[in-house]
Amino acid sequence: MLSAQESANLRLYLEQALQCDLKICQLDDKGLAHWHVRLEGTGLLARIPKQSQMGLGPRDNLAYEAACFQRAAACGHVPRLDRVIYPTDQLPWGALLVEEITGAPANSPDHMAAIMQALAAIHALPVPMVRARAPLLSATDPLEAMLGLVRAQAAYLDHPLISEPSRRTLKMRLEKLSQTIPQACDGLEPRLITFDAHPGNFLITPTGKAVLVDLEKLRYSYPPLDLAHATLYTSTTWDVDASFALSMAQVVHAYEVWISAAGTLAAPYLAGFVPLRELMWLWSVTWCAKWLTESVKPKQASGAGGEDWSQANSDAALIQHVRSRVDDYLAMPTIHQVLAELNTLDRLFAPAH
Repeated sequence: MLSAQESANLRLYLEQALQCDLKICQLDDKGLAHWHVRLEGTGLLARIPKQSQMGLGPRDNLAYEAACFQRAAACGHVPRLDRVIYPTDQLPWGALLVEEITGAPANSPDHMAAIMQALAAIHALPVPMVRARAPLLSATDPLEAMLGLVRAQAAYLDHPLISEPSRRTLKMRLEKLSQTIPQACDGLEPRLITFDAHPGNFLITPTGKAVLVDLEKLRYSYPPLDLAHATLYTSTTWDVDASFALSMAQVVHAYEVWISAAGTLAAPYLAGFVPLRELMWLWSVTWCAKWLTESVKPKQASGAGGEDWSQANSDAALIQHVRSRVDDYLAMPTIHQVLAELNTLDRLFAPAH
C-alpha cells in the first residue's frame, strides 16, 4: 500500500490540483502496475503507476496511458479520462484521474459474452493513418513484433525453478509456431486491441455491460490476441477477484459471440484464432518466467522509469497470489491442459472456416 506519508502527499497534491477538500480511500492492491485511490464524492479514481509495463519514463508512461483511454473512449466500454496529473517530487509517477465505474468483478463464465461484446466494440473503432497512431505501438509487422516479445521473454525460461520438461516443451512450441503462424496471419490488418483483456480488468455494470477499467497497453495489432487473453486458463484464473475456468464449449461460445458482434470485421481473422491463441499463451507463460527473475530484484528509485516488477512494489498478499499463479501456469499438468485445448480448438475451427 501507499505509506501514510505518500497518502498524505497525494491528498494534498490533488486538493491543490482540483482546488477542493478531498477525502481519499486507497483500494485493495490487486495489480502489479498501479495503485488505485478513490476520491470520495467526486466519482473519480486516481490511477497511480508503480512502474511502466511499456518500459517508459514517468511522463511518457502517463502520455501513453492517457492515449489508451482517449483512443478507446468512443467504444462506450471504458471509463472517461478526466485529467492527467503530471509527475512531481511528491508524486513521481504522476496519476490519471478517471471515472469510477460502478460494477461487479467479471468473475463468472456468464460474463464472457459481455466481455466479448466490449472487445468487439473496441476492435471496430476506426484505425487512424499510421502517422497518427503514436504514441500507441503500431508495428509495421505486428506478428513479428509479437514473436519478438515472446522470444525475448523466452530467455527467462532457463530459470532454475522451471522444470526441464516445461522449459523444453515451451521452447519447442515457440519454435514450431514461429514457422507455421505467418501463413495464418498473412494479410491481416491491425486494429486497436487491448493486449490486456483478462477478465479481472473488466467490471460488469448493473445493466450487464462489460467495462474495461485497466487501459495501459493498447496497441494496433490483431484482435484474436485479445480473444485469447480473455479466455485462456492463464487469464481467467489470474485475478484475485475474478477467477474461474472455462469449459471447451464456453470458450467456443465466447469466440462465437465475438464473431457475431464484430460482424463483417471478423472474417479475415478466423484462420488466426488458434495460432494467435497459442502465441498469446506463450507470451503469458514466458512473462511468468520473466517475473520469477525480475520480481526478486530490489525496487528501483522512485520515479526512475521503466519496468519494475520488484515484489517491494506490492502488498505481500498480492505477491503470494501472483507466485501461486506463476507456479501453476509453468507446471507441466497445466501446460498439457492448454495444449490439449489448443488441439481441440484447432479441430473445431479448421473444418468450419
